[in-house]
Amino acid sequence: MDIDIGHLRSWIGETQSDSETLSPRTVRQFAATFNRDWPTDQGDEAPLLIHLCLTQPIAPLSALGRDGHPELGEFLPPVSLPRRMWAGGTFEFYDQIRIGETVTRRSTIKDVTLKTGRTGQLCFVTVEHKITSDGRHVLSEQQDIVYRDVTKAGVSKPKPTPALKGPHRQIMNPTPTMLFRYSALTFNGHRIHYDKEFCTRTEGYPGLVVHGPMQATILCQMAADIRGKPPTKFYFRSLSPLFDNMDMTINAREEGEALSLWTSCTGGPVAMEAKAEW
Repeated sequence: MDIDIGHLRSWIGETQSDSETLSPRTVRQFAATFNRDWPTDQGDEAPLLIHLCLTQPIAPLSALGRDGHPELGEFLPPVSLPRRMWAGGTFEFYDQIRIGETVTRRSTIKDVTLKTGRTGQLCFVTVEHKITSDGRHVLSEQQDIVYRDVTKAGVSKPKPTPALKGPHRQIMNPTPTMLFRYSALTFNGHRIHYDKEFCTRTEGYPGLVVHGPMQATILCQMAADIRGKPPTKFYFRSLSPLFDNMDMTINAREEGEALSLWTSCTGGPVAMEAKAEW
């Protein structure tokens, strides 16, 4: 597939912004989705990474592509490769969002690059998000999005190495209900997270795909639980998908002053790796 990388790079510098008030109801829904008990009153500190559920782009049904995502070509460049995923990112935390405050996101396209991987072409789009809450700069985020082609039949895959078990370890069941709730909270119409027929028959996955942002949220919250306070920096990278038809393990180990964290399915390879620093 011919990709005009020069044309796609003309999107560098494009910006988008939106604002939304964080309501107690949204925090209650967020806490219920993760089966957690967090404070939900006006003025309380909001849970980590709840900003991913706020100020998300809202596109009419007529502007959605075949996969349920908004069609590209406005804020995000019109990459022609059919599959996309949240490949990784970095969060730097400066202050806490509080319930009842107005959260504003300003997003900028920082880079667009084309690479060739084992299964074909890969296009990476780097987006910078700056988040303020009632005018205070509370966090910065770098989001790396990757677009790729559908894996061709006959392409061999190396045998994955099973993930290690961390000294800190939990097992979760990412049910279709949990995935649906998180999609609703983030207004994410991507069908791979809730439409099993689309997942299995069109995309060729064995089950519903567990959201990358949801995995990052679980790992970041685990880091805060272990240390008793939120990290100042959190890095993560997606390595392989997780699905709703298998248990998900959440792992962490001490790494000096930092924590190394990762997810996997039981007996499977690392799905997402992360590092939290204080």
